[in-house]
Amino acid sequence: MADARGGGSAGAGAAALGKVSSAVAARIEILQGDLTEMSVDAIVNAANNDLQLGGGVAGAIRRKGGPVIQQECNDIGSIPVGGAAITSGGGLKAKFVIHAASMQLGGDTSANALRSATAHSLRIAAEKGLRTIAFPAVGTGIAGFPMKECAEIMLRECVEHLRRESPLEKISFVLFDADATQMFKSVWGSMQGTA
Repeated sequence: MADARGGGSAGAGAAALGKVSSAVAARIEILQGDLTEMSVDAIVNAANNDLQLGGGVAGAIRRKGGPVIQQECNDIGSIPVGGAAITSGGGLKAKFVIHAASMQLGGDTSANALRSATAHSLRIAAEKGLRTIAFPAVGTGIAGFPMKECAEIMLRECVEHLRRESPLEKISFVLFDADATQMFKSVWGSMQGTA
């Protein structure tokens, strides 16, 4: 069931977005809540490239999803930083977990790695024909990536993805606390010209 994709160029993530259409904007939502409780086709794990489910989001996924997810990660093995891999959702409400490898185990997240891991996660979801996906603020926990820059990069990659043909109908950002939720909403409002 496991599938992995390597890093590499993530496309035009750094390019200016221009106006975000209302059709694209309607497919992105920002929520405060528990990512592991989302009833979506896939949730995204803020992963290291060794796919070891340690602390933070990965630890919550391991605890709630059960050992099968780590077993599937072990079967995949290491993937490039900036890549992504998919496993089953184990005991989670989500059918799948997409592991976005934005860092090495014990390392930091870079803007390029975050951009690439986000783009690869979206590509895997689209190739699997998934319709709903939920992301955390990848790289902002243990890896210490700045929240505002994370929101800018991840939202930009989602907009770029949705501008192309994609089966994804809804991309949710599910943030753990009010500060992160407000930062993502503020960045999203600025990107739409409504802030």
